[in-house]
Amino acid sequence: MASAPTGEYDFDLFTIGAGSGGVRASRVAAAHGAKVAVAEEHRVGGTCVIRGCVPKKMLVYGAHFAEDLKDARNFGWSTENATFDWITLRDNVLKDVERIEGAYTNTLESHEVTIFKERAEITGPHEITLASGKVVTAKTILIATGARPRMPECQGAEHAISSNEAFHLDELPKKIIIAGGGYIANEFAGIFNEFGSEVHIVNRGDRLLRSYDEAVRDRLLQISTMKGIQFRFNTTFEYIKPCSEGGYFVKMSDCDEEKADLVMFAVGRVPNTEGLGLENAGVELGEGGEIKVDRFSKTNVDHIYAVGDVTDRVQLTPVAIREGQAFADSVFGDGEPVAVDHSCIPSAVFSHPPIAAVGMTEGEAKNQLGSVKVYLSDFRPMKNVLAGRNERSLIKMICDGDSGRIVGIHMIAPEAPEMMQAAAIAVKAGLTKEDFDATTAIHPTMAEELVLMR
Repeated sequence: MASAPTGEYDFDLFTIGAGSGGVRASRVAAAHGAKVAVAEEHRVGGTCVIRGCVPKKMLVYGAHFAEDLKDARNFGWSTENATFDWITLRDNVLKDVERIEGAYTNTLESHEVTIFKERAEITGPHEITLASGKVVTAKTILIATGARPRMPECQGAEHAISSNEAFHLDELPKKIIIAGGGYIANEFAGIFNEFGSEVHIVNRGDRLLRSYDEAVRDRLLQISTMKGIQFRFNTTFEYIKPCSEGGYFVKMSDCDEEKADLVMFAVGRVPNTEGLGLENAGVELGEGGEIKVDRFSKTNVDHIYAVGDVTDRVQLTPVAIREGQAFADSVFGDGEPVAVDHSCIPSAVFSHPPIAAVGMTEGEAKNQLGSVKVYLSDFRPMKNVLAGRNERSLIKMICDGDSGRIVGIHMIAPEAPEMMQAAAIAVKAGLTKEDFDATTAIHPTMAEELVLMR
């Protein structure tokens, strides 16, 4: 158990950034007995809670009703008079974000963590200066400032929005051009498309979702195209110019100028390391501006640590939380130091339909293992059949050819992320195809395909 400050420092721990990782680290350190302070210049909760996965998932739920209302007709429901109001959804989502922010704040306050709602900068080895001019000292400093959307350089780029602003729009665009091929671009493409916008995805590369298995990537492209989303690959923006009657003229490298109501960039995220005074403390950064850390989240400076997206290891909220927990337990707990295992991390893309994955893709498995066995289930979900929706799901299992151990599962299907959470436990635990085969199916479900593949 950590003792209270001896008087040499104001705090045992000073955390810069109150996102998912910073809040968890601060709370757990305080529970271990440390005197803790956290500084946050925006809102407690960080990207995930305020302008990321939480409000995004709420919009995804809202968008799904568009499909559900159409599908309901073949199930006997009359939905002709159904209407959608964007402002109602937007305001209800923002209201719930405020509620969750309050819960995060209460969690810190209930653990007697001091919250400074202002920017903080490291101005000496153990010294932090707040925007108000107040100077405090801390034995240990944790950087948990996350990342921000990358905004590319092109003429008129300032007229485009990022995912941050997408939650605050006063009206839905009739036509939106989204730059990017990653999960944020595909998720918002699905959301805007279901709300009735004409959606164009523009990608400078030749593929979507590069880290995911080729089979599910191709299936998403096929289904998205069928839903009316238009894709353009191997193209870049030349300029964005405001139009006098509203909207923008957009010119890309492979086509003539066109008009759009909104342009959104979703082309990656940049670690928030500028203006933190890291150079004052001699903290080493990587080529992309990320903070370089060891397996225990320690920087090259012994008393300074970093967790979450600012380290650019795995930019996922649950990973930041695990890193924050491990840091606090290691530095302020009684046990041995804890390192987070960054292998075999499950992930999801909340597209329409969603993608979920854990472990190696088929290509990665062949490169690393040599001998692999691939099992595939390509089916039309029962609900889609009765709804008259010609949309097929795909579940792919990758196994070590010698041992039968499952090294990867990839799926695109309704509720794929919900199915994947349990399946990921089996993959992480090293279970085999035989173990899945020996498990009785729950019928009729989509998840039963996991134990019926032959």
